Parts: sequence; C-alpha cells; structure tokens
Amino acid sequence: MTQRFSARLTPEDRAATPYLAVPVDVPAGAGSIEVELTFDHQAGVIDLGCEGPGGWRGWSGGARQRFVITDDAATWGYLPGPLEPGVWHVVLGLYRVSAGGVAVSVRIDVPATGVVEPDPPAPPAAAPVSAGRRRALPGAAGLTWWACDFHAHTLHSDGALSVAQLAARAAGQGLDALAITDHNTVSGHRLLPDAAQRYGLTLIPGQEMTTDRGHANAFGAMPFVDFRRHPDQWAADVRAHGGLLSVNHPVAFDCSWQWTMHDRPGLVEAMHSSWSYAPTDTSIWSWLAARGADGLGVVGGSDFHTPGEGIEVGSPTTWVAAPDPSSDSLLDAVAAGRTALSMGPPLDGPVLVRDGDDLLAVGADGALHTDWEGRQRMVHGDRVRLAGDTPGLHRLVAADGRILAISP
Repeated sequence: MTQRFSARLTPEDRAATPYLAVPVDVPAGAGSIEVELTFDHQAGVIDLGCEGPGGWRGWSGGARQRFVITDDAATWGYLPGPLEPGVWHVVLGLYRVSAGGVAVSVRIDVPATGVVEPDPPAPPAAAPVSAGRRRALPGAAGLTWWACDFHAHTLHSDGALSVAQLAARAAGQGLDALAITDHNTVSGHRLLPDAAQRYGLTLIPGQEMTTDRGHANAFGAMPFVDFRRHPDQWAADVRAHGGLLSVNHPVAFDCSWQWTMHDRPGLVEAMHSSWSYAPTDTSIWSWLAARGADGLGVVGGSDFHTPGEGIEVGSPTTWVAAPDPSSDSLLDAVAAGRTALSMGPPLDGPVLVRDGDDLLAVGADGALHTDWEGRQRMVHGDRVRLAGDTPGLHRLVAADGRILAISP
C-alpha cells in the first residue's frame, strides 16, 4: 500500500508549527514501513522524522531523505521493532522555507519495498594508547584525570562514521571516553556497549536536542528526550533519569542559544571546536559573564562529524577527575565540577587542572594565566603551580589571544 502527501509549504506554515506531522495508516501485520521525501532544495531545507503510536521512532534531520523501519532493523537514526497498528506520523521539520514556499512530496510504502542500509565494516581493534603516552596530570587521592570528548556524531544523524568507526578513531586519538550525541535520536545507543568493549574506551550515551533556537546535550542512559518540547521539559526529563543537561556552543553562528529557561542547566559547553575558526573570539566570555559563571559546570566537545573537515575528535578535550572511566563515574564527576578543558588534542597541548587549592599549568610555557577578574600572570616552565583561590573560571591564553585551556 502506497500513501502520498504533497504540498507547497510556506513561511506561514512554518510560523504555525516548525514540525508538521503527516498522518499515515499502518495496518496490523505490516512488518515494515518505507518513507521517501523529496523537496526543492533551492527553496528550503526540510528535515525528516517519524513517530508511531507507541512513541518516537527516529530522526534523520537533513542528513537523508529516505528511511526504512522493520521489526529487526532500521535506517540509521531510527529504532527497529514491531510496527504498532494505527496512525503513524511522518514528521517534517520546516527548518528553512523561502518566501515563495517549498514544494514537498512524501511517499510512504507499507510494507517497505526497499531494504535497510547495512553498517560499514567495523575497523579492527588497535592496541590501546600506552600509559606512557598519556598526560601525567596530578589527581587528588583516588582520582585520575580522564581524557573525554562530550560531543560527537555518527551515521545515526549527520555524521559520516558508524559507531564502531568513531569509537576506533577516538581510541586512536588517546581518548578514555566519548559521548555519542546524535541529533534528536537515541538509535545508536544499543550499539555502544559492544563498540566500547571492542575499542577499549567508555562510550557515554547522549542525545543532542537540536532546534533552530539552540542545541543542548543530554548525557546518560535514558530514553528519547523530545526536542519539540520546551527546554524546561528537557531539563525535567533528564533529571528524572539521573542524567545531565548541557547547553551546547551557546555562541556559535546560527546555532547560538536563544531559549529562556526557568530551570537553567548547571552545565555548559564552554569550549567548542568552532573556536578553531575564530580562536581569539571573546563572545563565550560575554555569554558566561551575562549568565553568571559561579557554580556553572563546564565541558568541551569537538562536535566531530566527518573526517577531513579540519575538526578532530578529542579537540577540544574535557579532562574529568574521577575514580574510574565508567560512564556513571565520569558523569558524577562532571556534576561535581571536576573538569578542565583544553583545545587538544588529548596527548598534546597546554592543560590547566586544579590540584588542591592551586592550579597546575602543564605544557603552557609562554602562556598567560588569566582569572575571572582579568588578572594575569605569565607562565614560565612546563609545569607551573598557580594560585587558584579566586572564584570563577580560570584560563590559559596564548600571546596572540588564543584560548588554550579553561579550569573552574
């Protein structure tokens, strides 16, 4: 059975709702569904997702215009499983719509006429990075500084690598942990345990709630967080499942944070790979000053998508002081504020970590230590102890103004 939907969507349609739900009848015993979207790419950008009677089944955004869901397999970004009979909805995200409108056509086949794309072959497991190559950073009794990246994407949204391929790449960069934060889907979570064991690192389940008013990451084992709701509801849902919510790249071109929240997250992505394009930009400090940095936890993320783009996984690096590199241990430490950020990569570059009441600058000879009030001191030497008793964030800045590292 083939069902079709066609329309010219206008800015007025987008003003009415950014998420247009197209109803689809799915009979009992259908076994599979296939959806194909076509639209005029010169006139707009239309995202694609799907919701069944039992809940959210996936999102591919603008990464692909076709998906298949069956009882035991699904296109990247979508959840496999039995198709509940009843009314389903193909969800169209009206991300960009030109003044003249955009012609949209959707074809739905129940059952599917095509097949689910297979994952690329998993890379072989390489030898782990030796302990001698890891950074020698001082930790309080019972704690170790683990190298983490809290923002990365796979084929399950708009990334170019499978979960296995990305895990292998992260391990090769010297990371101890990586958060998989695909856009508006948790479909990759089921693959994390096997990939983590194969490549010898922790894979933290995450989701990036992605809207045109800003992005946020949910960290921890939890079901889908509905990005179509207000971020106050994201915060409530994440808290209910014992996770952490972080505002992503709050000053980042057209992805800057614009939401007003009554339940403001206590965590922010204060170092992001986009800084590599504008390394002396001070807008993040303006945002932090307006938000108030006291008591605000900080993480960093590469936002890695595709090899060859100039962004590498692990750059920046979030250093987390935790008893062990398990997901729960790392997230507990992040919640407690035991983090430090460096522009990376993990095995190189200046780092500023807290050591008791002091700070220790490692590999930062020639940098300026700047506290929250703007007081500065030149760093001379490879391992230099600095006063860390002033409140607020501390940072290491290169002579040319580049931000090198951050520490609470």
